[in-house]
Amino acid sequence: MSPPDLSTDSENVMLKNSSAPTNAKYIIGVDVGTGSARAGIFDLTGRMLGSAKRDISLFRETGSIVEQSSTEIWAAVCAAVREAVTRSGAAPNEVAGIGFDATCSLVVLGEGGRPLPVGPSENPERDIIVWMDHRAVEQAERINATNHPVLRYVGGRISPEMETPKLLWLRENRTHVFDAAWQFFDLADFLTWRATGDLARSTCTVTCKWTYLSHERRWDPNYFHKIGLGVLADEDFTRIGQRILEPGTPVGSGLTDQAAGELGLPVGMPVSIGMIDAHAGGIGTAGADGKPDRNLAYVFGTSSCTMTSTYEPVFVPGVWGPYFSAMIPGMWLSEGGQSAAGAAIEQLLSFHPATNEAQALAQSRGLSLPVLLAQLAEKKITSPSDVVTLADGLHVVPEFLGNRAPFADPHARAIISGLGMEQDVDSLVSLYIAGLCGIGYGLRQILDAQEAAGAPTEQIVISGGAGQLDLVRQLLADATGKPVVATRSDEPVLLGSAILGSVAAGMFPDIRKAMTNLSGVNRIYMPSGNETRATHARRFDTFARLQAIARDWNPHLI
Repeated sequence: MSPPDLSTDSENVMLKNSSAPTNAKYIIGVDVGTGSARAGIFDLTGRMLGSAKRDISLFRETGSIVEQSSTEIWAAVCAAVREAVTRSGAAPNEVAGIGFDATCSLVVLGEGGRPLPVGPSENPERDIIVWMDHRAVEQAERINATNHPVLRYVGGRISPEMETPKLLWLRENRTHVFDAAWQFFDLADFLTWRATGDLARSTCTVTCKWTYLSHERRWDPNYFHKIGLGVLADEDFTRIGQRILEPGTPVGSGLTDQAAGELGLPVGMPVSIGMIDAHAGGIGTAGADGKPDRNLAYVFGTSSCTMTSTYEPVFVPGVWGPYFSAMIPGMWLSEGGQSAAGAAIEQLLSFHPATNEAQALAQSRGLSLPVLLAQLAEKKITSPSDVVTLADGLHVVPEFLGNRAPFADPHARAIISGLGMEQDVDSLVSLYIAGLCGIGYGLRQILDAQEAAGAPTEQIVISGGAGQLDLVRQLLADATGKPVVATRSDEPVLLGSAILGSVAAGMFPDIRKAMTNLSGVNRIYMPSGNETRATHARRFDTFARLQAIARDWNPHLI
């Protein structure tokens, strides 16, 4: 099917409202991940001229509670932007626009934008329920038991990582905070509000995580009444978003006086509506070859996300979506992934008795532990595809935080099979490779589920810090049987946010044009054939059988 005309009214508004200075030639992308806020400044070829990073705190409590501070995050964003501009050598008035992305975490603010405490710490600075927080598992299960038609657009089952279960938890467990809340924001929408003072929300955030029906341009009041959040519908959704804008649309009148001063940028500079961080990675990668409908964007970070864009809606059991205009305006998005990916590898390695020894060696060489282990693995093999032999007999199902897709099971847990009594670094390397194989086989399950439903993938376009090594990319290609594509940009998530800013500033007419112009293919990792393919086929079969046994044992499913 040929691509439809993707021009929208919002894109026409973008060009009319653009207030980028005439000498502007740079764009800024801001990415707020789980552990840090980063900023990058790019030219109009997609080349990054400077970047900066600020760490942000993560507060954990019993009961699967994970929280953050919006005040700290905004301060980190401002510091990172100022430093990135300084490092780039660009003048602030040469910046055309800015885009934000962030984790899909819930920000709760009272009147005047004051932070409200979302957990038992009673600390108002801890006003964010982080995406990985699983306090709302019970609420998610009750919502799923309703079988409401809205759930059809989240793969049939809502996740405790999404916002309506978390809102229901707040209403049931911290009623005074829920009632006192002035606004409930997804973190990316908080950032654009903080930058512009405008309460608009993004189709990306509210469609993917809040059950907004973007293809019908409406919330479903019946859903909110059915699950116990009818108060939000009764007040006409004033606290979760009444104006919903597509990615790349400018917000308000640009940077406010206060935000401009804090960021070190010109007042009124165009600001794009925001986006979830993984989806910004999709924007920065999926269109690198001009064929976003044939590529799966794979963001391999603390968690992993898969984004597949289609011209028609495809319903895949256990995969979130289809979401209309949630990533690329005019296209449908199917979103899967793994709740723990890079974090799963870190957790896996922490169990091994040689980890402290290896960590010390890594630090002495100025490397991270995964990079050291990859280098040690490479010394043992003649070609990258041979690395699977190092995991012989050792199998890992790395579902420490449940299965996000395609089984949508938050109760799933990790399995390690074949571990002996070895305590040396060599056995730690083998465990690392087995864990990466498990990540690859989980990705293959998502690809298989989507293909069976009518959304095949030709190749995987990778981004994210955990997927930057050649060894990892080749192993994923071999484990999935799909080519893995690396893009020119070393920071495709930051580039994705910058692409949003470029469109909001009128530098490009639409998202797809900006994607094609600012990103490109650097290298393709082809899956190996013959013996390597057979080895991965046997291991994948073992992986699936271990998963099935674990589901049989799971008390939540009995």
